[in-house]
Amino acid sequence: MSACILECRNLTKRYGKQTALDGVSISLEGGRITGLLGPNGSGKTTLIKLANGLLRPSGGEVLIDGREIGVETKAVVSYLPDRFILDGWMRVTEIVSFFADFYADFRRDAAETMLASLGIGLDKRFKTLSKGSREKLQLILVMARRARLYLLDEPIGGVDPAARDYCINTIINNYSEDAAVLISTHLIQDVERILDDVLFLREGRVILQGAADDIRTEQGMSVDSLFKEMFKCS
Repeated sequence: MSACILECRNLTKRYGKQTALDGVSISLEGGRITGLLGPNGSGKTTLIKLANGLLRPSGGEVLIDGREIGVETKAVVSYLPDRFILDGWMRVTEIVSFFADFYADFRRDAAETMLASLGIGLDKRFKTLSKGSREKLQLILVMARRARLYLLDEPIGGVDPAARDYCINTIINNYSEDAAVLISTHLIQDVERILDDVLFLREGRVILQGAADDIRTEQGMSVDSLFKEMFKCS
């Protein structure tokens, strides 16, 4: 069995009187891609931010490679947020250099090869790129790292349908074999083919988790169809 990369034990997060996560216990193994699925407000982004160390839990704990969140774990986590975080004035080459300087595991040659395949020039300023090209650039930067855990929050939400296959292939062709990938998405039909496991959240609680193939067999339908059935009134 592959090593456990991400483990959450009775994880809880509250914002004042509102509970975003309520006793979540999960584990992600290396070499597998997990889909984090649920309607808006189910706690997906909160879970990802807790695993990335951007939030502190109200209760329970998060472990990366058996270690509590800290400087060492942040160095092995590659995070794609659900919004743009790069400065618009920077040129692509400056952004690539920043990542290369900041992350010891960053593969500059891989990043530049992927950018060239998309026709994204290194001399372009981030603010002049189309929304889809910005999304692709951020995904390339994240996947060009040799991380232990990839946390991807809506990685294909901002790209047109024709470009989604490229983004999905970028994910599956660039993560380390011993790494774990957690993808939060509403576009389940587009990513279902690459998911090894799925994790369904509703109102901050895990309501279903397991291997995607097992769930399809047990439920007699695709993960996408099951999602629509379970959350059709959400």
